Amino acid sequence: MILLPAIDILAGKAVRLAQGNFETQTVYDADPLQAAQRWVREGAHALHVVDLDGARSGEPANFAHVARIIESVEVPVQVGGGLRSAAAVAEAIAAGASRVVLGTAALNDVDLLDACVAAHGDRVVVSIDARRGHVATSGWTEQTEIPAETVIRRLAARGVHRFVYSSIERDGMLAGPDVAEVQRIAGAVRGSFIYSGGVSSLADLESLAALRQVNMAGVIVGTALFQRRFTVAEAQAALAGR
Repeated sequence: MILLPAIDILAGKAVRLAQGNFETQTVYDADPLQAAQRWVREGAHALHVVDLDGARSGEPANFAHVARIIESVEVPVQVGGGLRSAAAVAEAIAAGASRVVLGTAALNDVDLLDACVAAHGDRVVVSIDARRGHVATSGWTEQTEIPAETVIRRLAARGVHRFVYSSIERDGMLAGPDVAEVQRIAGAVRGSFIYSGGVSSLADLESLAALRQVNMAGVIVGTALFQRRFTVAEAQAALAGR
């Protein structure tokens, strides 16, 4: 498992939200590139970058910042937020994104999903964002009653092999991951997934590593890193069981 520091961009700044609520933003870096370069200097092997404005509006809004990050670091950058057209996905890939993360588009437009998977294969990742185990869409602002496992299985049948699973109620709350939830999602994924939500300490990372879920490829961490609760190197060591 690897650590993926999260860089969420809102109005051109690196921020963190609490439970996906846009009214609870905390600004950590006036320029998100500063956060990206800091995490890479500390040893990050990959980054997870999300255009929050894009996630809310339905089209990329901070692409210039995303492109600057990709150009300025020498690690893979996974990009999401507002990628709801084939053109937007292709633009992110052309800019150098290692993977593109589809959320709402993958759930609401199967033709688009099929086209993106056909064109880009396993560089397409689908984000399953769930509140109380049920999927939310449109930048987490619209709640459904569809169980996350059901959506994962449907997407797998369409050729999706990589997922990000985000626990919305834990996101930005530093309340620790729901280990039972992680195990349940791991049981539904036939491929690999990255977990996000609630990590607050090295002990949290160690508890995830101890699950030994072979299909959990990494963990996204945001607030705990920005608050300097541990370093990138310490987090990676915890995930590696060292």
